Amino acid sequence: MPKNSSDRFEWYLYTQNRELSWLRFNERVLEEAGDRSNPLLERLKFVAIFSSNLDEFFRVRVGALLDSAMFYPQKIDKRSGFTAYEQLRKIYGQIPELIQRKRLIYKQILSELARYTMKDLPFSSLTSLEQEGVKRWFQNYVSPMLHPMIVRKGDPAPFFINQSLYTAALLKGENGETAMGFAEIPKTLPSYFRISEKEVRFIRVENVVSKWAFALFPSFRIVDVCTIRVTRSAHLFLGAEAPDDGTSFPERIEKLLNVRETLSPVRLEIDRKISDAWMEQLMHLVSVQRQQVFVDHSPLKMNYFYRLADEFPEKKRNRLTFAKYEPRWPKEISRQKSIIEQVQQRDRLLFYPFDSVDPFLDLLSEAASRSDVVSIQITVYRLAPSSKIVDALCRAARNGKRVRALMELRARFDEENNIRYAKMLEEAGCEVIYGFRDMKCHSKICLITLKDHGIVRYLTQIGTGNYNERTNRVYVDLSLLTASQRIGEDGEAFFENMAMENSDGKYKELLVSPRQMKSALFSLIDEETKKGSLGYICIKVNSVAERDLIDKLKEASQAGVEVQLIVRGICCILPGVPTYTDNISVVSIVGRFLEHARIYCFGRGEAAKIYISSADLMGRNLNRRVEIACPIHDPALQKQLKCILRCQLEDYVKGRWLQPDGSYRKKGKRESLFKKSSQSQFMMQPLQTKGAFQSDKKDGKRRLQKFLKLRQR
Repeated sequence: MPKNSSDRFEWYLYTQNRELSWLRFNERVLEEAGDRSNPLLERLKFVAIFSSNLDEFFRVRVGALLDSAMFYPQKIDKRSGFTAYEQLRKIYGQIPELIQRKRLIYKQILSELARYTMKDLPFSSLTSLEQEGVKRWFQNYVSPMLHPMIVRKGDPAPFFINQSLYTAALLKGENGETAMGFAEIPKTLPSYFRISEKEVRFIRVENVVSKWAFALFPSFRIVDVCTIRVTRSAHLFLGAEAPDDGTSFPERIEKLLNVRETLSPVRLEIDRKISDAWMEQLMHLVSVQRQQVFVDHSPLKMNYFYRLADEFPEKKRNRLTFAKYEPRWPKEISRQKSIIEQVQQRDRLLFYPFDSVDPFLDLLSEAASRSDVVSIQITVYRLAPSSKIVDALCRAARNGKRVRALMELRARFDEENNIRYAKMLEEAGCEVIYGFRDMKCHSKICLITLKDHGIVRYLTQIGTGNYNERTNRVYVDLSLLTASQRIGEDGEAFFENMAMENSDGKYKELLVSPRQMKSALFSLIDEETKKGSLGYICIKVNSVAERDLIDKLKEASQAGVEVQLIVRGICCILPGVPTYTDNISVVSIVGRFLEHARIYCFGRGEAAKIYISSADLMGRNLNRRVEIACPIHDPALQKQLKCILRCQLEDYVKGRWLQPDGSYRKKGKRESLFKKSSQSQFMMQPLQTKGAFQSDKKDGKRRLQKFLKLRQR
């Protein structure tokens, strides 16, 4: 921390608050919803993503800040100098504007979708015949599922289920008694009622229930009615704080998970403006303050969209969505030959979702059956609901292989899924370990050990993303397959260290946090800093927030090193601040697929040192988690990674550049002559293609020169 006020002032000149930076990321997601170049249903999906992102932000980050404000009120954020309370005040101040933008964009999208007969209708716009149909649906199907409750003055407050919709009514009895009525809209009910089979016209279930609220509370007169939703904190300690009551670690995690849905409210949403007096009553009942209440005239829950999109006939839906993309089988990997033998000949790199995950699945399947494979070891953070990877591991165990799975039970919102899979693996004869009690294992490594005539060989897969076949189709990630003996030996040492809860292991090739990675990255940055203006650093991650590393990058910039960062989400370093970060640039790409890969590049040309990693540049990843970064030695694979970095640094379609004041902007007209987004290029042309993306770059330069000549005239 800075020693005096002048040092403190300088410390914050080139950094920004993590939470406010995240809100700007979600703002970029919302911008994609407003981008008319995206198909209409895709734009609506971005509204839904924006909403679900904000839900998780309140549950996790705002929940954590509220706890911090209560227990550590004087604690200062290292990037902005704000206390937790000051951060909360700024967050709450920015949310209403985002909600208003969401409402306007949602309204705009719906007005354009009306041309395709999709309409989110109020009850008043329906014909009398249609109103009768909705009424029958409510009486026969919805009403029996509702359980209204009345809260009078002095009654205990009801428990509002996390993120469930409630119809709330202000009531007045015949004797003048006032009360409030609530009816939860169960998540088992359909999100909407479709008015017509020929058209995609619908009325949302919450609007139907509000319309017939009088039928739920027959002894009262309805004074006012609205829909509300309460969001509860998910900030729950699942590490060493889990009480040791003699039960197993998985059982303790399960007990804590039962508590999570009952934690304190962090937000109250209302779908329309109501009187101040009623607002005060709801705030008191829910136990929130005024700044935690948000009025949102667009849907409070956008999950209905995913079912609604399927309501369109296929031909019409195809015009309203991105063209279907099927991940390709990499050309340099033969389907007819052994995957293991091909990797033993040369390292391979899979680039999801442009490459299919099938080669890795086939690799695991082959390993499960081969007689020379003696063991498979893997780290598990998140898995698909019906995981082919788990199937392969179970089959390997039944075939007599030693299978060890390091299961991370604290992967937020996937805990129950991972506990279920842990039990399934144990029942199949696999060895399941849980790593450290006080830190998550976020590493992505799978080690296959082969033994032939007494000689041990390794085949290692190291990735930037989870072993999840579903998200592998929508997340941009990298997966290295290598037969490097040194990396394999490191992999073996890694799993032995994890089984013994030893975080001080030594590795020849891999960088492993929390002990080695941060210091290794510092050394690599220092090497480039010594080169001055000849130095070069390019890093692609999801987030940059670790204070010490930010200061290292600042020092490199001050020495003249060119530092290029590709950061999808949170970025706490501000580029272009005079005398501090003049030589740093930051681009964020939000597109059709979720950018999730991490690449570290230090130096230029053949001397460059390049790594792929599971770790973002955040305090939790470098200091409090088990993460892996793996060097890429193969020149062909290095070239492919440089190609990814170059294409994203030149993405003037989906790229937005961070400014010294923390805002983002797109490049100007001159740059926009490069018309393809990086993701579109990756879809069209495999990285392995000779001269990949060169022609498009040359064509862009030609058009730029032509534009400049025309402007001179």
